[in-house]
Amino acid sequence: MKTIIELENIIKTYGNITALDRVSLKVRKGEIFTIAGPNGSGKTTMLRIMAFIDTPTSGEVYFDGIKVSNENRGQVRAKCTMVFQKTALFNTSVYKNIAYGLKLRGFPKKEIEERVKDVLGLVKLDGYEKRLVKKLSGGEQQRVSLARALVLDAELLLLDEPTANLDPKNMSIIEETVSRVNRERKNTVVMATHNLFQAENITKRAALLLGGRIVEVGTAQEIFRTPSKHLASFARLENVFSGVSRSLKEGTSLIDVGDGVEIETALRKSGKTSVFVRPEDIILSKKPISSSARNVFKGRIVEISDLGSVVRLKVDAGKQFVVQITKRSFNEMQLNVRSEVFLTFKASSVHVI
Repeated sequence: MKTIIELENIIKTYGNITALDRVSLKVRKGEIFTIAGPNGSGKTTMLRIMAFIDTPTSGEVYFDGIKVSNENRGQVRAKCTMVFQKTALFNTSVYKNIAYGLKLRGFPKKEIEERVKDVLGLVKLDGYEKRLVKKLSGGEQQRVSLARALVLDAELLLLDEPTANLDPKNMSIIEETVSRVNRERKNTVVMATHNLFQAENITKRAALLLGGRIVEVGTAQEIFRTPSKHLASFARLENVFSGVSRSLKEGTSLIDVGDGVEIETALRKSGKTSVFVRPEDIILSKKPISSSARNVFKGRIVEISDLGSVVRLKVDAGKQFVVQITKRSFNEMQLNVRSEVFLTFKASSVHVI
């Protein structure tokens, strides 16, 4: 697949601070690519260089195979647009905010009207044209900011923490919109986030950025489903347990994590061990289920978090487990705090960190 933007040995310094340290990366045309990392890791700096807002201290940037220089920077920059984490909108109507970029580019009035109407539908703000942006909620303002970028139909869309601090409804709308424009319009999307669940859900490839350096690049599954020491160093991984492991004759291992809880994993390992189980890989039921899964625990729900289409539960089963189920399953099982439940997961779902 053709590369749309390439960073080659990029260094960016601010005085004595090195924000990016010898970063090299290729983003393929038509993909959604995620840059994951903690706050202060250099994600925003990398996006600003990709958007040609900032220039690197050293290193080269290529767009569509062409080296970007001072001579062609303006021309290339017009093919990119960036949505910032902190929404900066004009104190006027939704329509005027979204139409602003098109007016600067000299688009005719009729085409501007058609484009604005189209993107308002994409971000589910139909009929909001005359509303003042300052009277909208934070989530609605972020959707206006996204619409203002989408209306330009740029080849490369750069998103800096697009759903940070948003409620589940607005977060879901933005994620759906990004996936849709990538699928239907074939826009390339590069998204910076520290939300690993979001990164895995809407992207196929990702890079892990720590301390201004890229430490991992690969598929989302490779990076987020097989936790590494790099990921564990900043991510708030749930269902992480430490204990002593002993090998079994069947080729698996049994890990005593304390409080009477033993977790079986498909890997052979002895001695002190830390493991991780994804909340989505745990089956929750009100009665024991018949399956080949090696791990079954009985417990009680101690906390419920409604995230819109899904519900996250904390279950005390000797150790506290976090489980994620659909809202439909939650309602069908009529679950409440203190409901007695069973947790079931396969030995192959237990990952050693």
